[in-house]
Amino acid sequence: MARAARVLALAAERAAGSGPGRARLVLLPPGSGARPGPQGARGEPAEGGGWADGGSAAVEPGWAAPEGGGPGLWRREPGRPADGWREAVTAAAAALQAGGLVAVPTDTVYGVACLAQDSAAVRSIYSLKGRNGAKPLAICLGDVERLYRYCRVNVPDQLLRDLLPGPVTLVLERSEELNKDLNPFTSLVGVRIPDHPFMRDLARACPGPLALTSANISSQGSTLTVLEFQDLWPQLSLVIDGGPIGDIQSPECRLGSTVVDLSVSGKFSIIRPGCALTPTVEILKKKYGLVPESP
Repeated sequence: MARAARVLALAAERAAGSGPGRARLVLLPPGSGARPGPQGARGEPAEGGGWADGGSAAVEPGWAAPEGGGPGLWRREPGRPADGWREAVTAAAAALQAGGLVAVPTDTVYGVACLAQDSAAVRSIYSLKGRNGAKPLAICLGDVERLYRYCRVNVPDQLLRDLLPGPVTLVLERSEELNKDLNPFTSLVGVRIPDHPFMRDLARACPGPLALTSANISSQGSTLTVLEFQDLWPQLSLVIDGGPIGDIQSPECRLGSTVVDLSVSGKFSIIRPGCALTPTVEILKKKYGLVPESP
């Protein structure tokens, strides 16, 4: 209830004209997304069902728009069907399809998404972050099956499924299906499938891949709460508040995903260690016999 009250207060503040921006806020429930540990380990099934880390990638909580809470705000109503969850996904998908930028929680840090096939929206993300146009954006998908449309895959399908969904970005050769204005300077693309139910539902609700980047100005630290990037709100269409991601006092929780290049057959290269380095390397080396590529 404290977080709901905080977000409602922010909505009232904006309505009074003193808030930090015009972005609508959508409140997701506690426990609506699984957060991996510092090494990226996923939650293990707990006795009696559910997940040991308190997250759940299968449950769709019930939601309702709070009376007097302002547009775009949902709060949990126990026992209510998942209509509100679907409404939140629909609102985010509509904002994206209108060319907007949407702030989203993931399984690592908060991100900003747009439609990867929308060139104008991609340019807006670079403008938002004050980012060098030569620094690539990752794409985000809801399921491994969709990856084959946008990438040329030269690793076993099971390898993909051992790492995705999860806190890992896989760098692969891009296909002709991907927007040529997205990272036009490289033949590679990073792919994310976050282990977060809202993000996967949102990606499934969109006609193509999402472009995804961290919700911060380039060169600044990653963000674990929506308030940490409130300076960006005026340039966003929607902010999805999934609550704090992990331990906001822990530097390890701000490492972001582990980025690994799998574009060379039989080899791998770690581009960014991130939060899941150890289990990722163990899978690649011990299970699939991939060899680290020399620097």
